Amino acid sequence: MTTLPVKPFLLFRRPTARTGLIAWLTTVDHKKIGVMYGLFALSFFLLGGVEALVIRTQLIVPNNHLISAHFYSELFTMHGTTMIFLAVMPLNSAFFNLLVPLQIGARDVAFPRLNAFSLWIFVAGAVILNVGWFIKAGAPAAGWFGYAPLTSKTYTPDISADLWTVGLQVLGLSSIVGSLNFITTIINLRAPGMTMMRLPVFCWMALITSFLLILALPSIAIALIEVIFDRHFGTSFFEVSNGGQPILWQHLFWIFGHPEVYILILPAMGYVSEILPTFSGKPLFGYPIVVFSGALIGFIGFGVWSHHMFTTGMGTVATSAFALATMAIAVPTGVKIFNWIGTLWGGQLRLRTPMMFALGFLWLFMMGGFSGIMHSAAPADSQQHNSYFVVAHFHYVLIGGATFGLLAAMHYWFPKFFGRLVDEFWGKVSFWTIFVGFNATFFPMHFLGLNGMPRRTWTYDSNMGWNGANFVSTMGAYLLGVGVLIYVVTLLWSYFKGRAAGPDPWDARTLEWSIPSPPPVYNFAAIPMVHARDAWWYEKHHPEETAREQTAHVREEAAHGGIHLPDQSWYPLASAGSLLVAGLFFAVSNYPAAIGAVVVMVAAIYLWSLEGPGGYHLHPEGAAGSGLAGAPEPGSGHENSSSPS
Repeated sequence: MTTLPVKPFLLFRRPTARTGLIAWLTTVDHKKIGVMYGLFALSFFLLGGVEALVIRTQLIVPNNHLISAHFYSELFTMHGTTMIFLAVMPLNSAFFNLLVPLQIGARDVAFPRLNAFSLWIFVAGAVILNVGWFIKAGAPAAGWFGYAPLTSKTYTPDISADLWTVGLQVLGLSSIVGSLNFITTIINLRAPGMTMMRLPVFCWMALITSFLLILALPSIAIALIEVIFDRHFGTSFFEVSNGGQPILWQHLFWIFGHPEVYILILPAMGYVSEILPTFSGKPLFGYPIVVFSGALIGFIGFGVWSHHMFTTGMGTVATSAFALATMAIAVPTGVKIFNWIGTLWGGQLRLRTPMMFALGFLWLFMMGGFSGIMHSAAPADSQQHNSYFVVAHFHYVLIGGATFGLLAAMHYWFPKFFGRLVDEFWGKVSFWTIFVGFNATFFPMHFLGLNGMPRRTWTYDSNMGWNGANFVSTMGAYLLGVGVLIYVVTLLWSYFKGRAAGPDPWDARTLEWSIPSPPPVYNFAAIPMVHARDAWWYEKHHPEETAREQTAHVREEAAHGGIHLPDQSWYPLASAGSLLVAGLFFAVSNYPAAIGAVVVMVAAIYLWSLEGPGGYHLHPEGAAGSGLAGAPEPGSGHENSSSPS
């Protein structure tokens, strides 16, 4: 197939480097994109942790004036925003990129260049959110939830709130683009024989999460647009003096905000559902129920948002309805926990570090769930609302749950993508340090809340009775920080000095473990044939049957021109860079410059479309089986830059 002669219209030549900085900046390989997502997200995770340590240091003793009240509010706002939108969500996106194509037997996502665009606009949104630290206006101080009217010109006259609203809009665009890509990939690129009920549980959770993002993000996008219109164009959506309704923000925010909890936690449930069977030596107990309960959590999650608003005077009927829905959503969550316990029951348990983090997830997430059930009762919630009890609750869910799941996943899949095992001794040291530090930090907060300490408290008097618990909590935060530091240093040391890992160091069950570590650029020399739910487990126990099929597939693909891979491109990065410039100019009310940057972005996307199919072919001559040894790397001479994509 020939391509249109469009090269004279292109601003950037197609990059040919397969290694080095240019290769990373222009890559469309889902594995490299996943690694970059992970590195950016880990950096922001550490930044959010530093912000939290400063907050805890301010509260270590009564009447402390280490930082000002306004700076405390800035830290409080950016800690929550960073951890949710710049750390946990993109860490999950990293694993979506790394694992989904490999687990379904595909060579890449459905839209590789769109995938790169999603990464770079995430970076653009992160820059916009944090640029306030480096200018006179400072970071936003209205809280990570941005309650109206605190984001109005009356209470936040500088541009910090503008940077916050624009940054979140850009991040939302990144999430929607990525979600559409993963939905298309999972539905359309599954290997032959991989029915929906043979999908790994992680892929199911990625699919459900992607649908949640697409359905939930428009709500906060509308709310943010209304804030922008109030601040820039004189409307009165939330301005009480002109007839606006601040409570409208709460409804729109929490219609997004509560599904967001499951957007953060469902991927962790997917990681744990892959790790527990591997280290228990048996299949996941009740696979269909685990999948169905995940979908049910996503569905019910859209009907519980107003339990965040029990104290706003909604009325008894609305309060009762949302209380019942909140109680109901505990049922599918509890079902999953019993399935995980059933997987452990009678298994041959191997307490390796990923398994320990997964078990930590199981216990700590249950703790957060128990206090969540308490909040479903409106009378109890009215007492605990806006207290440190709520802070303890959601940290048990989002650190004990989502973050422990991510820590388990990073340790578990590290050998697959970097080819080296993580040091087991220091991995376990990091687990126990993080586990003890986490509980020492957040368990005392339950008692602080029950004793009346409000959240968002800058300082307190010594006669309030909060001294001891705050001191213990801050010491626990320092220990937690040390544990995270040990974890990160262990990963870095293992990357350079760790023992080499084979393709399947854990004796795992899913397809990504059937190929070399790290995976080759093409993933699979031949798209695998799937015969059972645990595809790689089946292949290991039926080697003759699967080897014959895979050899035939390799020969068939070679006869049809080999493996096709898409070209690298500058245009996703250029488009995202233009969006970054447009967002910054809009935040400072320079509308002509913002429009100009948008025009440049549209032009870059248009030129992106003119790049044509492109791509290159690889010929894995002689390769057999899923391991695919023998396929040449890019640049070996088996390339065709005019082949269709």
